[in-house]
Amino acid sequence: MSRLVVVSNRLPAALKLEDGQWKVRQGGGGLVTALAPVLRNRGGVWIGWSGAAESGVDVDGLLSDFSAEAGYDLCTVSLTRSEVNDYYFGFSNEIIWPLFHDLQSRCRFHPRYWRAYLDVNFKFAETVARRSTSEDYIWIHDYHLMHQAFFLKSMGVKRRTGFFLHIPFPTPDIFMKLPWRWKVIQALTEYDLLGFQTVQDRRNFARCLQRLMPEAKVRGRGAVVTVNLGNRSFRLGAFPISIDFNQFSSMAKRKDVIGRTFELKEAVRHRKIILGVDRLDYTKGIPERIRSVQTMFKRYPDLRGKVNFVQVAVPSREEVDEYRELRQEIEQLVGRVNGEYSLPGWVPVHYLYRNLPHDELVAYYSAADIALVTPLRDGMNLVAKEYCACNNTADGVLILSEFAGAAAQLQRNAYLVNPYDVEGVAKALHRAFYWSREERRASMAKLRDQVRRNNIFWWVDSFLLAGIAKTLGDFPEIETVHFERS
Repeated sequence: MSRLVVVSNRLPAALKLEDGQWKVRQGGGGLVTALAPVLRNRGGVWIGWSGAAESGVDVDGLLSDFSAEAGYDLCTVSLTRSEVNDYYFGFSNEIIWPLFHDLQSRCRFHPRYWRAYLDVNFKFAETVARRSTSEDYIWIHDYHLMHQAFFLKSMGVKRRTGFFLHIPFPTPDIFMKLPWRWKVIQALTEYDLLGFQTVQDRRNFARCLQRLMPEAKVRGRGAVVTVNLGNRSFRLGAFPISIDFNQFSSMAKRKDVIGRTFELKEAVRHRKIILGVDRLDYTKGIPERIRSVQTMFKRYPDLRGKVNFVQVAVPSREEVDEYRELRQEIEQLVGRVNGEYSLPGWVPVHYLYRNLPHDELVAYYSAADIALVTPLRDGMNLVAKEYCACNNTADGVLILSEFAGAAAQLQRNAYLVNPYDVEGVAKALHRAFYWSREERRASMAKLRDQVRRNNIFWWVDSFLLAGIAKTLGDFPEIETVHFERS
């Protein structure tokens, strides 16, 4: 029986050390948010690292209840502390992450990172070979694991493979700075299907491929094209990832969430709320966003006392100096704006540095009059889509960075801005504040319809149809076991 085998750096359940004991916690991030509802109850396999780089931990035992309830098997790949440091923090997040986000000045091209990356990819490939059959479809996710198909083939393991890149793919002038550029491109050509967030990302890859392998010929038009390379061919496609629209919209309608939404509005005395929600990362443009809000209050004094900016920053990579420095910069900027513009009974910026429970986050989305989604560069950015799904009254405004992948889909009805242009963003906020209800509802209704139609299940079906001429319906649901939580 054919199964979906998902392979990613992290599992959808993470192990956390709390009070000296390992606990299983729901994983976070856009990939888990997108894929968990898709794979649920399908009887497939999810292969990844548990997040624990410790020996002597019974990882499989800890994750067994989660697997049974989720309706798919979790299979862990064990990593040592040095592998985590060099493969994950090193190659993945000090080289590929900044390079692919057009921030090459932040890259550290250490050769030992590359060696560790290859070693860990081989370790993952061994697990994939062991835990899958030739009938399964192997769906590899993201930049941590670009060499999976290459190593499977080198071991003589025949599998149908697809790869989806969740982050942007850079232009040739940026990609060519990677010392191991040819080997990375070569590894990616070993997949049967390569998926990207946007047509522009797909074109960037094709240009890099033809720069390094001039014999490669790209054929076709539309979202999916074919590459002929020597005696074999593979496909390239643009598949913009999305969310479970109905899940977010339904949660926003729950009585307890509606009550929490009202409390949030009442807490700011029903002033308009501008909302930013991001993982703490230098690609998200949070300092630039706060400077834009500061510029807004400076240039448009009519908004003082009438609007609150709420920034939710989810903790990330707290052990990395660069991220600690970013957090400090943001906190200093928040203090500066509040010190400059606060009035009795009104503090302009509310900064929340913490993880919010899912229903609490939905309440913030529902309460916000304006979503300010301004990454410096982003593969997609699901926050923009989550905000639209939760805006059941259809009277919110989405201000969106033109450098987010979501802009390719939502540009007709979102207010696009350049996140580096603090005066331009301030002007957009001022205009959005005074938009009429009719204007807001017309644009938001179209945004919601776009996200509803092109939801997460549409994304999966699009990829599977291009990869193996199947849809999610060809992987029938199974019965699951439910455990009582103490």
